[in-house]
Amino acid sequence: MKKMGLYGLIAVLMLTLLAACGKSNSDSSPSASQGASASVSPSASSGGDESASPSADAGGAKKKFAIIFKNTGNPYGEKMMDGYKKAIEELGGEAILKAPDQPTAEAQIQMIEELISQKVDSIAIAANDPDALQPALEKAMNAGIKVLSLDSAVNAASRLVHVNQADPERIGRTLIQGVSEMIGGEGEIAILSATSQATNQNTWIEWMKKELEDPKYAKIKLVKVAYGDDLRDKSVSETEALLKSYPNLKGIIAPTTVGIAAAGKVLTDKGLKGKVQLTGLGLPSEMAEYIESGVCQWMYLWNPIDVGYLAGQTADSLVKGTITGKVGDKFTAGTLGEKEVVQDGDGTQIMLGDPFKFDASNIGEWKSVY
Repeated sequence: MKKMGLYGLIAVLMLTLLAACGKSNSDSSPSASQGASASVSPSASSGGDESASPSADAGGAKKKFAIIFKNTGNPYGEKMMDGYKKAIEELGGEAILKAPDQPTAEAQIQMIEELISQKVDSIAIAANDPDALQPALEKAMNAGIKVLSLDSAVNAASRLVHVNQADPERIGRTLIQGVSEMIGGEGEIAILSATSQATNQNTWIEWMKKELEDPKYAKIKLVKVAYGDDLRDKSVSETEALLKSYPNLKGIIAPTTVGIAAAGKVLTDKGLKGKVQLTGLGLPSEMAEYIESGVCQWMYLWNPIDVGYLAGQTADSLVKGTITGKVGDKFTAGTLGEKEVVQDGDGTQIMLGDPFKFDASNIGEWKSVY
């Protein structure tokens, strides 16, 4: 009996211990389970994704802004792209700078296609042809890319807005007025342009011809419009051809930075200072020696860095939706201040300012700037 009682007591003690263990396990399990559940609960998971993914994209991924110039090896274009890059980086974006080896529409079209594939946010282009680029640029716009032109415009259907360095009419008329003063109001003159398809060059040339219709220029004769394709060697060859074909030539107007520098070199090498006058649009750094020597009495330009900077500011405003490219749109273009979108034929444009005259009195202070 005593043994039976002992066995019963042992059994009771064992059951009590088992119950206590079971209670202890059941107490700890829910808290661990709740902890695991909390770490993967839908609300917590959703909140975690929200803070990690969208805010990282918004704050970390830079907008991509591309610029395509006419061709490589062009100092004017290089300065313009410098200004564009400066604006984009100031605004926190990524600048993509592109230019083909040769100034052709085909090469620019290939670059546009590449940029569409890269899903850039904006494309700014200085066109080698106003119309040939239209299908590619329309494709870009249909893909949501904001397209604008600068310096040399594409047609109105191929862009949202054009960034213009100065009033084309004032450029054209000013160049004729300048060369007329240089040659005493009479004699043969020629124009050394860039490519025959360059919209800005062609517009300026049309205004030059319009200015020449004034009776006060009756003794001035425009004998030739030559094209150096914005290539230095070809511009040199075209200048030499003009001098050979027209031995009585009195003046050359080169509304292209590559062309006017090439013409300055030819006139210098041939000792024609004072015999054939030269003016046009040039970079102060490249034209200083010809202005200081008297081969070119004066020439004109605007700041290409500012042209590129304005284009960068415009691209950013288009991407942000601050402007749409419609007449009357206004925005603050960084250090250039407030700008307004105005009419430009069938399209719209944003004007930088008037052409600036560079001569012996001021070339020294500008030649080290650009």
